[in-house]
Amino acid sequence: MARGAFILTGGRSRRMGRDKALLDYHGLPLAAHVAAQAAAAAGRAWLVGPAERYGHLGYPCLEDRFPGAGPLSGIEAALRSGLADWCLVLGCDMPGADAASLRRLLDFAETRGADAAVTTGEDGRPEPLCAVYHARLAPLAEALLREGRLAVHELLASIRWAAFPAPHPRFAANINTPAEWAQWNR
Repeated sequence: MARGAFILTGGRSRRMGRDKALLDYHGLPLAAHVAAQAAAAAGRAWLVGPAERYGHLGYPCLEDRFPGAGPLSGIEAALRSGLADWCLVLGCDMPGADAASLRRLLDFAETRGADAAVTTGEDGRPEPLCAVYHARLAPLAEALLREGRLAVHELLASIRWAAFPAPHPRFAANINTPAEWAQWNR
């Protein structure tokens, strides 16, 4: 089965005050770092966001069909793209998502007989932006968007998904504020 990784870059980064995708992380823009890890796991990666903003990062870009509709729009773009059966979806603000663990997440997704595999934290809560979704979910994601049901948890409530326990505490941690970014880089 074809695998692909899709890095969601289209957020507004309101709490960060600047574009998280372009933050410098060990000499690379954060989105490029996450994409490199994801590509090593899935074999190839795309950025979901405007090419005029992120095309210079070295990965092909996909546009949202529902701009401004949040992460579900980015997931729908990945699912409908036809580029992969199993779509590894990551937020661009997850520097702890390492290639080996992402590969295990993809393997887990393919063997569970579910529509998706979603990383869960120690508390059991799902992190839907560190997950693998099957492309067969594209019509459902589109329907939810058209109905104005924009929360990714609406998608999870409508499908069979398997919980993938985070392999380490920083795996699915996302960075939202300057203070979190400073702490991450300490």
